[in-house]
Amino acid sequence: MAGWFDGKVALVTGGGSGIGRATALAFAREQAKVVVSDVHVGRGKETARIIEDSGGQAVFVKADVSVETEVEAIVGQAVETYGRLDCAHNNAGVEREYTDPDMRYSEETWSRTIDTNLKGIWLCLKYELPEMQKQGGGAIVNTSSVAGLVGVSEQPIYVASKHGVVGITKSVALEYADKGIRVNAVCPGLIRTRLMDQIHQAHPELEAEQDQWQPIGRIGTPEEVAEAVIWLCSEKASFVVGHMLVVDGGLTAR
Repeated sequence: MAGWFDGKVALVTGGGSGIGRATALAFAREQAKVVVSDVHVGRGKETARIIEDSGGQAVFVKADVSVETEVEAIVGQAVETYGRLDCAHNNAGVEREYTDPDMRYSEETWSRTIDTNLKGIWLCLKYELPEMQKQGGGAIVNTSSVAGLVGVSEQPIYVASKHGVVGITKSVALEYADKGIRVNAVCPGLIRTRLMDQIHQAHPELEAEQDQWQPIGRIGTPEEVAEAVIWLCSEKASFVVGHMLVVDGGLTAR
């Protein structure tokens, strides 16, 4: 039985772990050929290997999304390997800044966060959109955050970067809607990622506290966000354009 993306090619940045890996595996499950990109070679190759071991097709491309030539190479490799690019999940990003006030207001933290979380999205769009336009259409999902919709105390730079993702998503969605390219974003709440597990190991009391923050009573999983991403990229979401799909267990409904 054909999957949702049978015969299509999907690119996932930040595909070495967490939401990115879950999305890459979900695309493969639905029979897409997957281009996995990550700055961490070992983790990115592992994602591609998992897909191949499951009978799917995948290729890994190392890239730092804040570097234009490397982003160009990701898209170029996708087209060279599989001949087209139908879907993209622009997911690569860095986490919230340190709680140390000096780090929250350091120029280094600003540059690293904005260059990866916002400039990286812009660069991906810069090279994905022309390829999709050549073939007459496509679907792109950018990863923002609930921090792209509301303010978060002590995280000004991260919040600024994710609000920027919301803005660029809406603007590009309007520009390309009549060209057959749908651009949307997901806004996850607290999700159980590798970094989150490390934080919980260091501060066990925090996990129970975070569970209470979300009305559903627990932290989300990468797979739950991945399902939202592939739905947005599928024909089932054919009339969804410029939308910020919140996946947060009710956190922002309060």
